[in-house]
Amino acid sequence: MMVEDSTRPSSASISDDPAAPNAAASPASEEPQALGAGRSGRRLLWQLALGGVIAGLFVWLMRKGAMPLVPPQSAFADMRWWTAAAYFLGWSVVHVLRAARWQLLLAPIAKVSLRRVFAASFVGFLAILVLPLRAGEVVRPVMVREPGRLSAWAAAGTLGAERIADGLVLSVMLFIALLLSRPLDPLPDRLGDLPISVSIIPRAAYAALLLFVVAFVVMLAFHRWKVAARRLLHRLIDPLSPRLATWVSRRIESVADGLRFLSLWRKSFPFALITIAYWMLNVACTWLLGWGVGFEGFSYARACVMTGVLALGILMPNAPGYFGAYQFSLYAGLAMFYPRDLVLERGAAFVLAMYVLQTSITVVFAGWGMWLARRGRGVPPPPTISPAAA
Repeated sequence: MMVEDSTRPSSASISDDPAAPNAAASPASEEPQALGAGRSGRRLLWQLALGGVIAGLFVWLMRKGAMPLVPPQSAFADMRWWTAAAYFLGWSVVHVLRAARWQLLLAPIAKVSLRRVFAASFVGFLAILVLPLRAGEVVRPVMVREPGRLSAWAAAGTLGAERIADGLVLSVMLFIALLLSRPLDPLPDRLGDLPISVSIIPRAAYAALLLFVVAFVVMLAFHRWKVAARRLLHRLIDPLSPRLATWVSRRIESVADGLRFLSLWRKSFPFALITIAYWMLNVACTWLLGWGVGFEGFSYARACVMTGVLALGILMPNAPGYFGAYQFSLYAGLAMFYPRDLVLERGAAFVLAMYVLQTSITVVFAGWGMWLARRGRGVPPPPTISPAAA
């Protein structure tokens, strides 16, 4: 359910050296490897520390705003518990669709089995959830890469396109839902007990729509004139550092490979249809759970607003588990439609139920992904698809 830009690694480096995974460590290389491991460990500690600060800030804000992390038992008084089971099944389908569509983006570069796509995606989704500051974004391209066939940078390019497509579809849906839903009029000037006007949500939604439209146009332009863009960047950087200019040019070329699907309607059109279906089903799950908690008048349009606000709220790097930003975003979305007391009681049940269910699904499917990854070891890769054949 996340809308994010992953055209570059978040916090870990991507290497496409074919010898890297299998090279035996010589005595001369042990010291550099130890230094690299030390730097990675320190970087992770800094990320964890910063993620903890972000989570602490949101917890402080929610407590100051009287937004409970754990609702009282009375908040579940009208809960239709069967909807939680139905949500688990429905969002599991959402999870599978989100993973499966990636194969369409990878197909013009290399034939990747659906098993490998599922393994990399399910494990990657958990890494994004668990690791701070979205450091887990690097896991999917690293897990799916194949030396000589599919570089991690090309895979990252497909994920960048995936995020832009997600953002565009979701922003359009949110824009339409804001027109069709009936928010409180006027919108509250306080979120819980915090002096934060709820009117910031529509403004953020319109800004997100503009941002993703521009990003989509830039992506199309980059795909159309990728050679000219690579040469321009090389000329700009070369006077400063020829080595850096060469490195950037090669990475830009690899990322551009991930956009090949844009020229193939047989890949891009099904991807667009699956993406739309994925988000519509995601919204339907939100609607079902909102109705199941006991909210009256919780329409599909309102559920669409809730889903969009949540996606925008966790867009930026934040704490492990999206903790804090996740809950705060859902409370903000509910405040557009329901009075304060209802948001802080029944809304707390809705927030906790959705968070626990989505986290549980992510963990369960990550276990399946790890099993698929172990089972797939030793299977020879399929033949490479050449650009001409694609």
